[in-house]
Amino acid sequence: MKTGQKFTAELIGTFLLVLGGCGTAVLAGHAVGFLGVAIAFGLTVVAMAYGIGHISGAHLNPAVSVGVFVAGRMTAKDLILYIVAQIIGGVIAAGVLAFILKSGNLSLGTFAANGYGEFFEGAANYLQVNTAGAFLIEFILTFIFLIVILGSTDSHAPKGFAGLAIGLTLALIHLISIPVTNTSVNPARSISQAIFSENALALPQLWLFIVAPVAGAIVAGIVYKLIAPEKR
Repeated sequence: MKTGQKFTAELIGTFLLVLGGCGTAVLAGHAVGFLGVAIAFGLTVVAMAYGIGHISGAHLNPAVSVGVFVAGRMTAKDLILYIVAQIIGGVIAAGVLAFILKSGNLSLGTFAANGYGEFFEGAANYLQVNTAGAFLIEFILTFIFLIVILGSTDSHAPKGFAGLAIGLTLALIHLISIPVTNTSVNPARSISQAIFSENALALPQLWLFIVAPVAGAIVAGIVYKLIAPEKR
């Protein structure tokens, strides 16, 4: 595929991920709860995996692209291209959500931003873990996510099921960590929400939701190459 096609596909895909997942949290979270939000994120990934997977691979996430790059499956040029497209797509979707809320004279509040500790003070059903706890869960869950992605898209894996495996894994990840960090495992998703969030800690805590997912993805890329090399 041409560079422009990949860029557009990743922008559109990440737009839908943020609109579908974060949109459910912001607009319908009070009605569907954590379970509904987790399912929404999983469904958007399944939809895009089959919708644009044949164009760009449907990464929709800078951490995924980093992991795929470390595993030796994409070029540095495409890595940069994908990350830029993903961030732009996520921010546009967040802007749409913010506009919708403002059109109803509603406060943006915390939006669907990620955070930890004091960030969730007073929020029902959220845990207040420290920086180490938040970093660890984001690192581990991103690591697991990338292992599933790299494994299900391996040339030796059963064909046609990668989208389902990846989407279901993302839903599971959200069920585990929404009460802890509001679940990132995706820097583009986190950046898009932090920009519009009215929570004073959203931007100061954003670094963790960039560093931890990227670190987890890098380790996953290295580990996967060791346990399942392409040529075997």
